[in-house]
This record gives sequence, structure tokens and C-alpha cells, in this order.
Amino acid sequence: MGVSRLDVFYRRLLLTKLFIGGWGKPEDLKRIFEFRKVIGDREKCKSLVAENYPVYINKTEENSECQIHDGYFISPLEHLVPGILPPEAVKARFQFIVPKRWKKNRPVCIHLAGTGDHFFWRRRTLMARPMIKEAGIASLLLENPYYGYRKPKDQLRSSLKNVSDLFVMGGALILESTALLRWLEREGYWPLGMTGISMGGYMASLAVTNWPKPIPLIPCLSWSTASSVFTTGVLSNAVNWRELEKQYAINSVYEEEIIKLLEYCGADSFKISPERIKNVDAIDHLLGLPGSDKASEGKYSKAGGEAEDGQDWLVGGASGGGKSGNRLHHLSSLQGCKKSLDTMPRSLQSTNTLLAKTDSARWCQSSLHIESVSFMKGVMDECTHMANFSVPVDTSLIIVVQAREDAYIPRTGVLSLQEIWPGCEVRYMNGGHISAYLFKQNIFRQAIYDAFNRFCLKYPNLQ
Repeated sequence: MGVSRLDVFYRRLLLTKLFIGGWGKPEDLKRIFEFRKVIGDREKCKSLVAENYPVYINKTEENSECQIHDGYFISPLEHLVPGILPPEAVKARFQFIVPKRWKKNRPVCIHLAGTGDHFFWRRRTLMARPMIKEAGIASLLLENPYYGYRKPKDQLRSSLKNVSDLFVMGGALILESTALLRWLEREGYWPLGMTGISMGGYMASLAVTNWPKPIPLIPCLSWSTASSVFTTGVLSNAVNWRELEKQYAINSVYEEEIIKLLEYCGADSFKISPERIKNVDAIDHLLGLPGSDKASEGKYSKAGGEAEDGQDWLVGGASGGGKSGNRLHHLSSLQGCKKSLDTMPRSLQSTNTLLAKTDSARWCQSSLHIESVSFMKGVMDECTHMANFSVPVDTSLIIVVQAREDAYIPRTGVLSLQEIWPGCEVRYMNGGHISAYLFKQNIFRQAIYDAFNRFCLKYPNLQ
């Protein structure tokens, strides 16, 4: 299945770059990865958020068919990993939209925001209000850290400044969702569920892995990991690779210390299959980008991610045994180039020196890019891969909605959600990411209704 041309064209219109600040502070990454080991295990998280965690309503607006409550609370992440959130994001804000008359029970679905979904108006208009009219389901719209009122002052629109910001956002949303689910339970709402579109779907999935009870989950236009989004999807072309490569090359802490904290080692970890490389080439071709170094691709990848010289394409290079093996290999290769130049006749040296230097620089740059992409995949899998978190209590309550030609969320080369969560249902729509978001909201809502109905039939007395 090819990728949507609309997805590619739409991304081409947006000129903003992601992660212009780089990877983030190494000490922040270390703290995040250590905390991931806790938050990835549901049993360890039972006491992280108190049953009576304080949540406040500070404004109520009356409408003809619903009430809109504005609320807030302090993100539990601020207590557990102090200072990791930017000051603007410490206070979590939400909007709670409830029908004036309930049809049956008091169902509530929490909606997490997708990329670029600041404040509440988009989810309120496209999802919350129709859900009240169609099914009598209330919606709680949580504002993501780094968005809306929670956006840092030095952040440009929706472009997260550092790679680490995405992991902080995920950790915060897992804990904040738990706080809200417990508050809704205390207030007598039932049944409860979670959904989100695109990045919101990823975040909702992560949140549900932490919830200790059966719960409907409807992730739309998301998949099993965010690593492919930033390494082979159309968004990979918006990543500021130049800054990431520079920081990775200059600061050895990423290769020597951060990698040691990465635990996920699944079948799809730290490698890129030929199919995924072909997908990158197809997207680059559609975008009109210059082709990548085919020689390097041939050297570093084949079926299963094995390199032809017997080395796996691993973070930090690998088979040499030394932590800086790749850098030493780069240096020795460059020295070899210099020696071969020195042995040339003088008449040829002047002609070939420039060519050799150019070729060496190209090779070194290509190799560094490969290392940086591989490191990106490693850290993304560590904090976003669903296989790195607990399996939801009842996977039969999960309905995943996917677009067949989604260029933002590549599914090739990564574990499927059915492999990670046996028993979940996956529904496919024709088209790509953008067309589904613009024109298929009714399909998302129907999946929510189906998951809630499934829950009520299976657990009629679980209140």
C-alpha cells in the first residue's frame, strides 16, 4: 500500500522544524528513562497517584444542550520528577463537557490532543458536542503539556523544542489521565474510556496501559510506537537532523551513557528494514528531496536489519566492542584516505585531494546521520513503544482506527498492535492521515460508541 499524496503535500506546506534545540539535556533524558522503568509497570504505579488526588472546577458555562466546566490540577509528574516540566505546564487544565440530560448511565470519554491541537475548541467542536447529541456521552478534554496555556514561551507553535519534551509530555499525560479517571470515579461517572487522534491516540494508549481496571480505549490514527513517525514518516523530514547529528557527534554522553538506559530490545528495535528504507525513498521522491546515499544503505541494511559485513545496525554501532567503535572507524577510514593520497604522484594529488576530501566528508556525514537516526529510534522506542509498557487489562475493549495510506504513521517494519495486544480490534479506512482527520470523524465516534457498548455488555456491574 502506498502513502497518501495529500499527507505528503500537506507536510510540504509546513516549514517549521521539530527539535530545533536538539535531544534535550542529558540529565533530563536520564531521569526520564529511569522513571519510564517505573511507569512502564502497572504494578509499580498503583500508588503514584492518590485515590483522592485534588482536582478543581473553577468555571461553568451553560449551553442549550450541555454544560462546559473548566478545571485544573497540578500535574502529578511535578511531584514525582520535580522540575522536569516547564513552569507553564505544571498546572494541568481541562474542559469537561456534560449533557444536561443523560440518556443512560453517565459515560465519560477522555480525549487527549493530537499534534497542533491547542486549547479545546477543535475537540469540542468535532468530537465532544456531536457525541452528546448522538450518544449522550460526556467528554473531558485534557490540554497536553507544551500546548495551549501549557506551552513554554520559547516554543514556536506546536514544534517541540527538544526530543525529550515528547517523553516528558507522555509521562505527564499518563499520570494526569490517572488523576482524572480517579476523580471521575469519585464523582460517580460510569463507564469511563479514553481516546485520541494521531499523537493523542499514542498518549491515550500509554495512559490506559497504566490503568488497573478494564477500560474502553479507542486510539485513532496511531500505532505501536512513535519511532517510525520521526524516522521514516513524512514528519522525519521536519526533524532538525543537523542539530541532532551535531550534538550526538560532540557529546559522547549519548553514546556512552544514555544508550545503557535503553531497555526495549524487541524484534523491531534499533534497525530499519529494506521495506522501511524503500518507504523513506518514496516519500523523499514525492517531496522532491535529494536521494540518500545508496551505498551506505546497502552496507547498513538488509532483511532483519543485519549489515552485510555481519554487524547489526544498532545504536552506537556495535560489534567492535568499544563504546566509540563507530567514531574510531570513521577516523581510521579518514586516515586511510589520507595515506592513499600521500602515496599518489604529485601530479595527481592536487586533482584528487579535493575529490577525496569531499567523498570522505560525504561518507562521514552519511554515517553520522545513520547513527543519529538509529539513536532516535532507540530513545523513541524506549519511551513510546507499547511493548515497553504493561498490556491493558482487557484488550477486547480496544478498537484501533487506522488509515491504510497514512504517511505520518508508518506501520511497516514495526510490531503491530495485534501482536502486542492480542484480542484488540483494528479497523482500517481508505485514505491517508489528513483526509481521515478532516472527513472521517464520524468513524472515530462510532468506534467510541462500539467500545463503550462492548464494555457495558461485558461488565454491567463493574462500577
